[in-house]
Amino acid sequence: MIYLTRKEHFNAAHKLYNPNWSEEKNKEVFGKCANANWHGHNYELIVTVKGEVNPETGFLMDVKKLSELITKRVCDELDHKNLNIDVEFLKGTLASTENLAIAIWAQLAPFLPEGVQLHCIKLYETPRIYVEYFGQ
Repeated sequence: MIYLTRKEHFNAAHKLYNPNWSEEKNKEVFGKCANANWHGHNYELIVTVKGEVNPETGFLMDVKKLSELITKRVCDELDHKNLNIDVEFLKGTLASTENLAIAIWAQLAPFLPEGVQLHCIKLYETPRIYVEYFGQ
């Protein structure tokens, strides 16, 4: 088993807000992240896939194709967008970094070539805060 990792970047705005709660409870739980005027992050996305090396190419998969997949299915959909409003695959989901990582997994996993599996989505919200998701 070999692991291949690609790092990408996107910028997006969001707010953490549960519409079933009062304004006060949202402020209590999410603090300034519940700001009505949103806030943004410079996200770093690290995608790791795994599988066996193809003896004919020496690759697990073509890294250019992995980059193109991440760009098309994730970065183009998220970059300079409001995660709460503009992103179809996040509709109805609280726009936390945890939920975003899970949604990114769902955007990529079905489109990987045969014999290649997602291993991990690592998503940095800030240089000091990140989540890792390894699937269900």
